[in-house]
Amino acid sequence: MTATLPAAGRTPVRRLAGLLHRRRRLRLSLLLTAPLLWLAVLYLGSLGVLFVSAFWTTNSFTSEVVKVWSTDNFHALLTTPVFRQVILRSVGVALAVTVLCAVIAFPLAFYTARVARPRWRPLLVVAILTPLWASYLVKVYAWRLILSQGGLADWMLRPFGLDGPGFGLPAAVITLTYLWLPYMVLPIHTALQQLPTGLLDASADLGARPGRTFRSVVLPMVLPSVAAGSVFTFSLSLGDYITVQIVGGKTQLIGNLVYSNIELNLPMAAALGTVPVLVIVLYLLAMRRTGALSSL
Repeated sequence: MTATLPAAGRTPVRRLAGLLHRRRRLRLSLLLTAPLLWLAVLYLGSLGVLFVSAFWTTNSFTSEVVKVWSTDNFHALLTTPVFRQVILRSVGVALAVTVLCAVIAFPLAFYTARVARPRWRPLLVVAILTPLWASYLVKVYAWRLILSQGGLADWMLRPFGLDGPGFGLPAAVITLTYLWLPYMVLPIHTALQQLPTGLLDASADLGARPGRTFRSVVLPMVLPSVAAGSVFTFSLSLGDYITVQIVGGKTQLIGNLVYSNIELNLPMAAALGTVPVLVIVLYLLAMRRTGALSSL
């Protein structure tokens, strides 16, 4: 027989523990209240303040914020050619980085997941993820030295009669691709590692060539993981401004415009800041249809 404590001897802590043990939904609600409150107040709240302040204006003489409702900032974004060019260039850079990361990551992940010996695979994955442990600025300035005039890129291309890309838009795309490549390799590696070997053998037994096997078997099963990796590469590239400032030369992306307008025109900076948020939301909705969010 099990001894039970009398009702008078049960402490409030024991009564609360018993209540939580019997009611799983209440226990789950209490566990999620703190993080959800943190998310709502700090993250969603800051986005709300950003969106509201985008409708304010500034005094042209004192540069002080005037809290008067106006759509002038958004009208300027849509009608000013410079803003339109910078927005399109930023989206183009993010897409280019995403495509380059996918093209480089796929064979790399295929080797680490399917070709390399099993005992070497964890070490190869760690080697791929090691750059993420280094400082962001150290990596960017390292690429500045590589791409500078007379740097490593010039030294390697000089025997072929070519020069390095120097500082500019190509240098920014190359550097961003290096920075965010591990975020694409990891989900593809995981998907390829979970790919049943029997499917590949069955495709070969049915007479399919490697190219057909890749298109009909491997790619459809790995595509959601590619889309999941693209969420990171696209969003991180779209919001980056430090890399462009260091290796981009005179190139301007939307992050640079936001940074330059913070002191002079805060409402315009807020309006510019809503653009990448909107683009990323649309991108996430598009990726959701591919099953990418379930692969994160």
